[in-house]
Amino acid sequence: MAAKTTSTKKKTTSTKKTTAKRTSAPRNSSTGKFSAEERAAMKEYAQELKAQKNKEDGKKMLQAAIAKMKEPDRTMAKRVDALIMAAAPDLAQRTWYGMPAYARDDKVVCFFQDAQKFKARYATLGFSDEAGLDKGGMWPTSYALMELTPAEEKQITALVKKAVR
Repeated sequence: MAAKTTSTKKKTTSTKKTTAKRTSAPRNSSTGKFSAEERAAMKEYAQELKAQKNKEDGKKMLQAAIAKMKEPDRTMAKRVDALIMAAAPDLAQRTWYGMPAYARDDKVVCFFQDAQKFKARYATLGFSDEAGLDKGGMWPTSYALMELTPAEEKQITALVKKAVR
């Protein structure tokens, strides 16, 4: 009779590591570094964070952001700034993602986005979720601005007053 041999198989478990999904914007694929635009945006954001601590620095950054705009957005932004500050003088002037913005308790309530920023055909006056514009189940949070007439100025003033109630 032939001898019977039994072999025992060992079960092996692999401990394969999984990596988290990448959530940030892709870097320059050839070098793995941030692009010049990404680096500039990070520097600008760091400056915005520092300026939040000092109201005067925030105001200077807002004025600088407006000064960088091209016409007619620059003139419109200056007028919107005056309207917002007249309607709600307690709001702090600052920048938010490089745009003029107005905050209460370090939280942005509204902002002005020039048409050139995203190559749009109109500027935008936007309101964050901190603004008290809630009305029913749906309400607008941004407004396109092509020009500022007395009617638009009156509407902006009313919206800002409502937003900060």
